Amino acid sequence: MAITLTAKAFIDQLKTKQSDTEKEKLQRYFKPDNGEDKFMGIKMGELFAIAKMYGDMPIDEIEKLLESPIHEVRAGAVSIMDKASRQKKLPEARRKAFFDLYIRRHDRINNWDLCDLGCLHMTGSYLFDKPRAILYQLATSKNQWERRTAILSTTYFIRQGDLDDTYKLAEILLKDKEELVNKATGWMLRFAGDKDKKRLKAFLERHAAVMPRIMLRNSIEKFDKKERDYYMAF
Repeated sequence: MAITLTAKAFIDQLKTKQSDTEKEKLQRYFKPDNGEDKFMGIKMGELFAIAKMYGDMPIDEIEKLLESPIHEVRAGAVSIMDKASRQKKLPEARRKAFFDLYIRRHDRINNWDLCDLGCLHMTGSYLFDKPRAILYQLATSKNQWERRTAILSTTYFIRQGDLDDTYKLAEILLKDKEELVNKATGWMLRFAGDKDKKRLKAFLERHAAVMPRIMLRNSIEKFDKKERDYYMAF
């Protein structure tokens, strides 16, 4: 059956999956930056399944979704771009359009799940063969979600064995005050350590003493107890 690729059609699809029980769960689970976020009550698995059908939605319609005050609608916008960006045959111009929209409308990315949806593949896969200065700009932003985007965008790089930007950005974020940035940075360091544990240990020897504890704990999560105790003692 043909799908109308508009923001309205997407939202209408979401409405068929609404649940008051799920709405209560989401309101308890998420802690938005402000009191403006609203929730429909959509299970994320159902949202992702719908988003996968809208990969060809025009960019201006995706932007309309981003402008919504409803959390799941914005999550749907980012998920549409994420799902489509994983297609190997996606035209480069489309990848660029996704990336540009995500960065330009980062004001609509106001929670960790929206960052994760946009950055665990989409942003990094676009930037992989391009200059990455934008990540360093984001890493010094006053907005914690832009800083989280900076470090999480290296996920794709790490998968390809390219660890340099992860460590450079982690150094910039060493003294970050936000827990969700600290967690993301520790997570990426741990992921980088999966590729090269020796390099992670060298980083920790230099910086463990000044790292926020939650960042450090996340980065050494896969170490054995003796190793964890050693670095936590710093």
